[in-house]
Amino acid sequence: MAQAMDRPRISLFATDGKPHPLQDTLVAVTLILGAVAFVTAFFHNLHLLSSWTGLIGLMTGAYGQFISATTRERFALIIGLGASGIGFFLGMAHGGLFGGWLG
Repeated sequence: MAQAMDRPRISLFATDGKPHPLQDTLVAVTLILGAVAFVTAFFHNLHLLSSWTGLIGLMTGAYGQFISATTRERFALIIGLGASGIGFFLGMAHGGLFGGWLG
């Protein structure tokens, strides 16, 4: 019975058994921004939203990769970075970050 109590708890992100609140927050923000950028990229009139969320998602994901501590964090960040990149580039193709406001 004591052996069952000594087992480390399984965590979704921290595979080393230590808490990583900043990294977990960056993973969540990158995944949310990536999902928003990816979904809105398929609507031509939402290019401002998709390009800005994609750009911010790429920046948060890149910083998250720089300070990530575990493989699970890096894996989730790559998924968010991919979705953010697709959203950003399709948003740029549909009208860009400023959508004709400048020039």
